[in-house]
Amino acid sequence: MKKKGFSSSVLEERSEMILRKLELQPEFVHAKCLFLYYSMPDEVATHAFVKKWSDTKEIYLPVIEEGEMKLRLFSPDHRLKTGAFHILEPQGALCVDYNVIDFALVPGVAFDHQGFRLGRGKGYYDRVLPLLRCVKAGVCFDFQIAENVPADEWDVPMDYVISEDELITPSRKDLSR
Repeated sequence: MKKKGFSSSVLEERSEMILRKLELQPEFVHAKCLFLYYSMPDEVATHAFVKKWSDTKEIYLPVIEEGEMKLRLFSPDHRLKTGAFHILEPQGALCVDYNVIDFALVPGVAFDHQGFRLGRGKGYYDRVLPLLRCVKAGVCFDFQIAENVPADEWDVPMDYVISEDELITPSRKDLSR
């Protein structure tokens, strides 16, 4: 994988660039309730980003419970516990109404210019994304942008994908709900 050619400090720097670009997107700026993710070592780093925005926005993070992805409220005051795949997970209230979420940030192994993503193969995001009626943004490093990602009829494309050097807007239209 190309990621191995970069030091962790370079990837952290690139993550910050990507997230600064995200913070300029009007849909993010106006969102009050976010579905974010707590990054794994090979993803765009989001730990500081989640904490930063938890002061002004309501944030839900994914947790894996009983083999399914669920969304739980993040609070910087509460401890995170190590969950499935050694990812830190919040213990806050369960999100029971996905319509409250205004904006979703989605990781992936790869994205293409049509907004489709390649995940890790477990289908967790594939089952949750169709339930969200909000703007969905994929984030990745430049080397994770592919010419074509295999997509099935149930795959939900991102409204845009952000990397260090690209802002891919495959279906940029009125992204408001």
